[in-house]
Amino acid sequence: MSLFIVKCTTIFVVVKGFVYQSKIVLAFLCHFGLVSTRPLCLYTFAKNMLTDHELKDYLEAQYKRYNRLDFIESDPIQIPHYYQRKEDQEISGFLAATLAWGQRATIIKNSRRLMEMMDDAPYDFIINHKKKDLERFSGFVHRTFNADDCKYYLHALKQLYKSHDGIEGSFNYIHKKNNDLSETIHQWRQLFLSFQSDPRQGKHIGDPLKNSTAKRMLMYLRWMVRKDQSGIDFGLWKAIKPSELYIPLDIHSARSARLLGLLTRTQNDWKAVNELTENLRKIEPKDPVKYDFALYGSSVNKSI
Repeated sequence: MSLFIVKCTTIFVVVKGFVYQSKIVLAFLCHFGLVSTRPLCLYTFAKNMLTDHELKDYLEAQYKRYNRLDFIESDPIQIPHYYQRKEDQEISGFLAATLAWGQRATIIKNSRRLMEMMDDAPYDFIINHKKKDLERFSGFVHRTFNADDCKYYLHALKQLYKSHDGIEGSFNYIHKKNNDLSETIHQWRQLFLSFQSDPRQGKHIGDPLKNSTAKRMLMYLRWMVRKDQSGIDFGLWKAIKPSELYIPLDIHSARSARLLGLLTRTQNDWKAVNELTENLRKIEPKDPVKYDFALYGSSVNKSI
């Protein structure tokens, strides 16, 4: 058996990103009861099989594979890429991220529809619209995000740009008082919901202090804060550092993270977000969410 494990280790080793071969080995071991399919056991198995150097090589290979402009053709981040003006990118990005759950094709379709309903000029519409102008959104719906939610979000955005220096300015003001982005998101969420909102509107913005993954908000912050040579993320916001970001966690990135030994927690919640981000910080301290697309793409495209 020790010889078999040695041979499996050779197969499991990452060579230019071809970790998918490990699925055969892992399935074989699980079938014969040699490795449990429970996440903690998969974590232990992966940690024993991959060295830190091999793990880094794999993530870098998947980063180069998926962190490309052509990958965003099926990703909601394409919505703010329609615009050149900073405020248009901020607003369209925030609304697209808010709608980012469900099938990606539907997310993109409804996000584009929402932009068109604002005359494809999000910032101009937000700062200049009157209450009667919101009636055009009476038929808008995306899953549980309904017309009332949409109207409130547009109203709240107007209040932010009128009285709180916009989305970035309000985030920066709150973040200066905090040492951690989770507290900043919590307090910004309170501000955003303070303009006579209905309680139901709060469910569309996750709260880390209530153990939510806050996936959509973290994804939006990645878009606004990160910037690299690929040109995918915008890097518009300077006060928040990329090193402070947390990984946007969904079922796909969580699956990859557990198989790679980066995540032991079985639930997808803020504790899992924190654990995964801390492990990624050990690999890339200045930019831990760099591997977001790598983890997501590896799972969706079954390369792990």
